[in-house]
Amino acid sequence: RQHLHAAGHICVLKDAFMYESPTEIGNLTSTGKFDAALAIHLYKGGRLLQGSRIPFGIIFGGTDVNEDTKCEEKRRVMGEVLGEARFAVAFTMKMKELAAAEWPDARNKIYVQTQGIKTTATETFDWYRFLQNADIPTDTGSLHMFLLICGLRRIKDPLYLVDVFSDWHRKDPRVYLGIIGPAVDPLFTSEVKEKVKRAPGVYLLQEMPQGDLHAAMKRCFAVVNSSISEGMSAAILEAMDLGVPVLARNIPGNAAIINHTETGLLFSNPQEFVVLSKSLMNDPIMEREMVTRAKDYVKKHHSWESERKTYQNLVLML
Repeated sequence: RQHLHAAGHICVLKDAFMYESPTEIGNLTSTGKFDAALAIHLYKGGRLLQGSRIPFGIIFGGTDVNEDTKCEEKRRVMGEVLGEARFAVAFTMKMKELAAAEWPDARNKIYVQTQGIKTTATETFDWYRFLQNADIPTDTGSLHMFLLICGLRRIKDPLYLVDVFSDWHRKDPRVYLGIIGPAVDPLFTSEVKEKVKRAPGVYLLQEMPQGDLHAAMKRCFAVVNSSISEGMSAAILEAMDLGVPVLARNIPGNAAIINHTETGLLFSNPQEFVVLSKSLMNDPIMEREMVTRAKDYVKKHHSWESERKTYQNLVLML
């Protein structure tokens, strides 16, 4: 939205979950006199634009191409939406290839643009108050805080490391895991709350504004991603940009942006996560070199300015 506002467009943001059908979006676009639309996620957002009176483009989310294609009905709908769209954006070449394999006719309208990253850490953020509010003891001198940032839904698998992390915390009380993010799936969120309650060393933290979150990331030891499937994790890229080590589950979306031991660490199971975390804690030189390379990588491949230029140009196609 910022990119489009900067080009002089008026851009209104709506949550796809608030709408049931294309008819409702049709009413919205005609009463609001909109000229064009841009949907994120080929199924969740895209299906609402089927038969749209206004031209539209699509940004792939990740789970649409990776997961939803396994469901025949969703796949059919997504194919129709892609047929109508003026353009589509994939975050990686690999995601473009997956989509083009499913819907060959759309290949020429799929553009690749990585996510642009810009981090803004709040200067006045109070780390100790943040820990106190979470009931995390602040007197453990060498506290190692791991932060897992994700919307609370199954595909993000925030419980993947909980058991093994608790075991580790019992042996080494300096290590803590904080899970932070919006309650996307209320039923699953209550499951997470229950599990975390019984897991020493693991905490479910209050959501907070992005600037504060970035400041908290800077103070933590590492940022963790344990998703089952991922398009391109902004949290991982933000951590890299902030100079924080990243430990991520070894899945295609994460492996596309992390070069193991070069710009971050990839784990294939919870036990390996602990082994890699310990090696990182014991090797400050490796840590320093890794975060330096990661920061350079983000600067080079995830430029906010080039993302802005791409979307400003694409919107002119509408």
